Amino acid sequence: MSTADPSHAAGATPDSHPGRAAVASAYQRFEPRAYLRNNYAPPRGDLSSPDGVGPWKLRCLAQTFATGEVSGRTLIDIGSGPTIYQLLSACTHFEDITMTDFLEANRQELGLWLREEAGAFDWSVYSRHVCLIEGRGESWQEKEHQLRARVKRVLPIDVHQPQPLGTGSLAPLPADALVSAFCLEAVSPDLASFQRALDHITTLLRPGGHLLLIGALEESWYLAGEVRLVVVPVCEEEVREALVHSGYEVRDLRTYTMPAHLRTGVDDVKGIFFAWAQKKVGV
Repeated sequence: MSTADPSHAAGATPDSHPGRAAVASAYQRFEPRAYLRNNYAPPRGDLSSPDGVGPWKLRCLAQTFATGEVSGRTLIDIGSGPTIYQLLSACTHFEDITMTDFLEANRQELGLWLREEAGAFDWSVYSRHVCLIEGRGESWQEKEHQLRARVKRVLPIDVHQPQPLGTGSLAPLPADALVSAFCLEAVSPDLASFQRALDHITTLLRPGGHLLLIGALEESWYLAGEVRLVVVPVCEEEVREALVHSGYEVRDLRTYTMPAHLRTGVDDVKGIFFAWAQKKVGV
């Protein structure tokens, strides 16, 4: 969830790295509703134009799941933040989904939607759009019902720990697939921390399993309420190199340039990347 949506999420607990401690401290001021307004309400939340950032992300996910190669029983969403759109195509292919976030405030926001409580953020525009592009004749209500039924748990996570879900995790491990949107770059103070976080979450994935990673390109900050949060700027080639270093075969890597009318002052993002990577056997 960043400009396009730094999934402000998996964070950093105070530890021996002062940069990560500062990130963890800053995230205590993260406001989920402000983040959602900035990124998932118009203009960025306007899905009527196929050239918009929302349709681009949803299309990348839908097209990848439509290959039939990314499937199994268990999926973990790394650093969900307060958003669910990243799982709308996934829920057709996985029956046991774990959502995760570093912040209790984000986990509470997810709970409102999962329990269909009053005041939950309305994702129906996104659900309708996914049903439209998938073209299976499914209603948006059926789509949301399926996702709610298949999310089995919402857990704390810290991607800067070697065991991101802690010991004795309730999530079935290793997972058949991982999804992560706008998380790793948004909670890493530098590129080395980004690489280590990627290494850490890769331990949660079975050999041969798939990772779908979405993130911000060349972004250094974003707003979520009163707090201005720091992001490590990454470019396309750095993302590719990090995935290879963590033991993946990069199956697809696409980029999107943020148009001027979507540069709304809530961040300095230049673009978005979407990566589909498969963990090599023996890694």
